[in-house]
Amino acid sequence: MRLLIISDIHGNKEALDAVMAIGHDAVICLGDLVDYGPSPGACIDLLGEHKIPTIRGNHDNAVASGMECGCGYEYKHLSLATREYTVDILNGLQMDFLRKLPLNLERTENGKKLYFTHGSPLSFYDYIKPDTPEETIKEYIRDVDADFIFIGHSHLPFVRKVGGVTLVNPGSVGQPRDCDIRASCAVFDTETSHAELIRVEYDMEMVFEKIRKNMPHSEELISILKRGK
Repeated sequence: MRLLIISDIHGNKEALDAVMAIGHDAVICLGDLVDYGPSPGACIDLLGEHKIPTIRGNHDNAVASGMECGCGYEYKHLSLATREYTVDILNGLQMDFLRKLPLNLERTENGKKLYFTHGSPLSFYDYIKPDTPEETIKEYIRDVDADFIFIGHSHLPFVRKVGGVTLVNPGSVGQPRDCDIRASCAVFDTETSHAELIRVEYDMEMVFEKIRKNMPHSEELISILKRGK
């Protein structure tokens, strides 16, 4: 089975449509459907209509609960401003969808234990990056019994083995931050246990048009998408 892993959509419906067109048998989303992008409601609706298992990200939690998102200083003002926009345009069913999202999911495929979460198994605020020290990662995953752990949050795609566990970050669908502007995702082959990182082009001009028409800090948001960082 080809399991499509997506994360950090951030209201970018055009990028979401592009990665969903990749051949797959099933999809799991690691969270952060909202903030930063112009179409959070449409992204929520697509995941709901297709009954895609979805994790709660820190931005999903902040929009649904009014709590702090835990963003870094560089993006905090954008997070706050776009959250007001997001809350204003989401309907009750969409907000309820965010409130009900779980913090993690577990499943077994072909004898391998798979664990899915947003930041780390300890908290959706924790960042696990390609260069995070191994000892730090071991502390984050110490209580998880899994062969593969799938995480998002950092917007940085990687596949990394720590001890007997393989960590997979599919990167960000809607707001990549690794200097590659294409939408990022991963496909996990449950038969071979191989994780492939995939990049996909999408209609960025359409997203820019929506941002300029509807969102605060529009040129700054567009600049982030243009440079992929």
